[in-house]
Amino acid sequence: MIEQKKIVEPEKIACEVCFKEIPISEAKSVKATDYIMYYCGLDCYDKWKKQEKESK
Repeated sequence: MIEQKKIVEPEKIACEVCFKEIPISEAKSVKATDYIMYYCGLDCYDKWKKQEKESK
């Protein structure tokens, strides 16, 4: 009998800006004070950074 391997879905996380679910291994992360924030790419990270500056 042939042994079949189970396909395991990668762990996913939502982008902080657009909430798109992406594999955690592909996410860009930024360490905040008490937690890590994840972004699907540099575009979303830049949007978040711009929003942060405008709110101050």
